[in-house]
Amino acid sequence: APAADHDQDDQPQATPQAAIDWRAMDAMHEAGVKAFPAKTVGEANQPLPFTRDGDVKVFTLEAKVVKWQVTPTITVDAWTYNGTMPGPIIRVTEGDRMRVVVTNNLPESTAVHWHGLMLPYKMDGVPFITQPPITPGETFTYEFVAKNPGSHMYHAHNNSTKQVGKGLLGALIVEPKEPTYYAISDYAREYVMILNDANGGFTLNGKGFPATAPLTAKIGEKILIRYMNEGAQIHPMHLHGFPQTVIAKDGWPQQPWKCDTLNVAPGERWDVIVEPDEPGVWAFHCHILSHAEGEHGMFGMVTALVVEDPKAEGREPWAALAQQSQPYYCKV
Repeated sequence: APAADHDQDDQPQATPQAAIDWRAMDAMHEAGVKAFPAKTVGEANQPLPFTRDGDVKVFTLEAKVVKWQVTPTITVDAWTYNGTMPGPIIRVTEGDRMRVVVTNNLPESTAVHWHGLMLPYKMDGVPFITQPPITPGETFTYEFVAKNPGSHMYHAHNNSTKQVGKGLLGALIVEPKEPTYYAISDYAREYVMILNDANGGFTLNGKGFPATAPLTAKIGEKILIRYMNEGAQIHPMHLHGFPQTVIAKDGWPQQPWKCDTLNVAPGERWDVIVEPDEPGVWAFHCHILSHAEGEHGMFGMVTALVVEDPKAEGREPWAALAQQSQPYYCKV
């Protein structure tokens, strides 16, 4: 028998999904914004204290599994350094000798790689290449001189897709000896923004909107933002209202240049200066919009920059929001 003719109307058709009513969509969006910044348990990016052994700065890291609240409704089993995701910020000065004592209380072996640092081969943290893995219950000591200034990272380098994805990561900042090493150094506040896209979804510093914390600044005040991408995807970071002035990539100084949206690829670190001149609450998000917003409202990689006017009479309507800023480091 001759083959039957088929046209498009004969093909199986996908059942259309019922669209969310626009009123319901607006209500969900508004509820998320009003909840920002939502309270959760756990605060990452805290400074890691150190002790001294002669001229050596001694830091201690414990790799362990904890419950980590990403948003009020999402809690994950995070693999952490010292119980937070990301781990604490290690901060030293160019030329410092540092010792990091790492204890592994995970259910599998691990190691720590010092991403971006120029250091001795045996301290690079790659199992079976530079060292034996740190097996469960064991301790390994890393010691080296912090040679190159900049925004660097530390993270697991054993089963790293899983371990970094689950939270074994943190910021390592090496301050330059020379204050004019970067073209702009007179910033008042510094924020570290670690991007990730694994455990708990799309996150900024281990939290997803509305549990992300805002950044704050005053009109005319320069702030430094250190982007660090510990995820597996590119994240173009966009701040509403103000340009971002790039001053460093991967720790290396750049002739300053301005951008509206900055692509941050996996493993990259970018340092940018923002100098706001208008008060208000300014959206700040990844511009791959599926990482930040959907019909249920904003989620994931969204936060805000809250800009206050020191000369304003009375309390600005967003003053209470500014008091809930994420941790920052005062430079001047």
